Amino acid sequence: MKTVLTGMAVVLFSISMVAQRPQPTFERVGDMVKGIFYHDNGQIAQIGCFKDGKLQGKWATFDKNGAKISLGNYNQGKRTGKWVFWKPDGEAMREVSYHDGKLLSVVEWSKRPTL
Repeated sequence: MKTVLTGMAVVLFSISMVAQRPQPTFERVGDMVKGIFYHDNGQIAQIGCFKDGKLQGKWATFDKNGAKISLGNYNQGKRTGKWVFWKPDGEAMREVSYHDGKLLSVVEWSKRPTL
């Protein structure tokens, strides 16, 4: 009997955790749809827009603690222009240039202690 009750408790806990998972939100902004996607802990994971079902305009991604991971632009679903990517330690970043979804260049910076 104890095993059955423990099993039921696990199932109920699992269902309640799934029910609390943050769902993406969508909002019409002019001719685009702005989407916000969340991590399980409620922090924003990604924010950006869609146009005609494709990624369009500025997009940003964040880690579970809210720190920025990347920032850049899409044009008709393809990366374009300069994108910035931050490393998890926050001590380095990359600037990556794209054109029509194709990688053009990568430049990496790292912060170093000044003496």
